[in-house]
Amino acid sequence: MTKIPVTPGSGEFASSTDSETWTGFETALDYVQTGNAAGIGFVFTDDDPIVGVDLDDCRDPETGDADDAALDIIDRLDSYTEVSPSGTGYHVLIKGDLPDGRNRRGSFELYDTARFFTVTGDHVEETPMRVARRQDALAAIHREYVQDTDDDSEADSDRRGNADEGSAADGPSEVDVDLEDEELLEKAMDASNGAKFERLWKGSTGGYDSQSEADMALCNLLAFWTGGDQTRMDDLFRQSGLLRDKWDEVHYADGSTYGEKTIERAVGNTSDFYDPEPREESTQASASTGDLSADAGRDDSARSQAYLTEKNRLLNERVEELETLLEWKNDRIDELEAEVERLTAELTQRDQATDQTHEERTVDGSPDDEESQSESVWGRTKQLFGNDSE
Repeated sequence: MTKIPVTPGSGEFASSTDSETWTGFETALDYVQTGNAAGIGFVFTDDDPIVGVDLDDCRDPETGDADDAALDIIDRLDSYTEVSPSGTGYHVLIKGDLPDGRNRRGSFELYDTARFFTVTGDHVEETPMRVARRQDALAAIHREYVQDTDDDSEADSDRRGNADEGSAADGPSEVDVDLEDEELLEKAMDASNGAKFERLWKGSTGGYDSQSEADMALCNLLAFWTGGDQTRMDDLFRQSGLLRDKWDEVHYADGSTYGEKTIERAVGNTSDFYDPEPREESTQASASTGDLSADAGRDDSARSQAYLTEKNRLLNERVEELETLLEWKNDRIDELEAEVERLTAELTQRDQATDQTHEERTVDGSPDDEESQSESVWGRTKQLFGNDSE
């Protein structure tokens, strides 16, 4: 229970940086079952896509109650989660790339290489049984719970404070999208990523491992089209097919509902916002000073940059969707191959049982044996009558 790794067989101390001291799961499990060790563990390396999230001192081992922060992380990662050996924390395993920067803050730690991670198999109900890809959620959680601290950057703190102050009014983009809902939705569905918006708007969660991911995807799009207006985002989301009871449930210690926090994060993740009248005033000012062509060029450059930024974001989202879909299909193929193997083994057993029954009947004078004897007598009879006729 001291979690010191040892090598199965020799019992010598192992190292999280020496692969010669590691072994496979079955061998490690057999060694534990002989009573030589207290448990097994997994070693993270640069060659695998696995990231471990270690949440310590956040669970009551008697009641199973957990801290709001831990529940928030578990809910957003939405991947395989188990109770730690002590019973006072959780381990979450996901697929992704750990962001640069620190990997620990307080009782929260994240690992992706050169670390021995204990495994209990004490699966937390209502979490997936498989290790899922959660890059966006990992980046957001790393930023909110690990990287950001009060003394990290005074400028960052001021920036977040200003964004929070402006979000209740015009939003961080300071763009007033003065469009009726019908017109705004029409523009969103006619955009280059309009098909995706329409699917989400109608309530489709295809391509997402959970509805929570689909909720966030739609809110990211709504943040762009509403200029970051959180009140309007909420009004529009309630008109979509993704709305469910969970939207108004309080999920956080500060009293925030699931919907409020989802919208807040979507606005924080969005850097570019839709502007129905881009730079009209600045263009007019440039014309009055005779610098219209120069400013127009800068304006076009800014628009092109914004377009490329948005296109890149959409392409990244599409890559994530395809990776998720591919992962699901690979899992399905594994399930089907396992089913084929099971059916093949069952058919082989039936064939063997049939052959054995046939052999037993032949040895015991079964109908097959009687038929053979009957044919022999009939042959001798024909031969006898044949000789008499000659």
